Amino acid sequence: MKQRFTVMVAALWWGSLTALGFVVVPMLFANLGAPAAAGAMAAKLFTAQTWLSTGCAMLLLLVLNKKDDAALALQAQAVMKFVVAGLLLALLVEFGIAPRIVSARAEGGNLKLWHALGTALYVVQWLCAGLALWRLAVVAPASQADEPPTAG
Repeated sequence: MKQRFTVMVAALWWGSLTALGFVVVPMLFANLGAPAAAGAMAAKLFTAQTWLSTGCAMLLLLVLNKKDDAALALQAQAVMKFVVAGLLLALLVEFGIAPRIVSARAEGGNLKLWHALGTALYVVQWLCAGLALWRLAVVAPASQADEPPTAG
């Protein structure tokens, strides 16, 4: 049950990053008339995504930190580094890069640099979430999956 929960949480994290970054935001810029309006809406969506990413990462860390399940403990060692990295990247983009994008837009700073850096860190976060999902989605061996649970 824990393994299914971790896979679902990791899938939510990676899927939401994928949908927002590669579908929703490009659609905003393609369909809204003014780039400033699309940028303002994208910023709000990225903030919401940061909190969703933080929640998913924290849930994964809480579940993966349990030492009572040996199979999960082996996966946890490989997965936790990606979860922590993804969490830190989400927070860095939200609190380090996004304010600089806003100030560069308002004050005429290097918007291209900060936007490129934010995009690169978002893609690395997406990769971290994807690698966590990939590692967690390991299928149990057929011999274990086909056996009915024992009664005692």
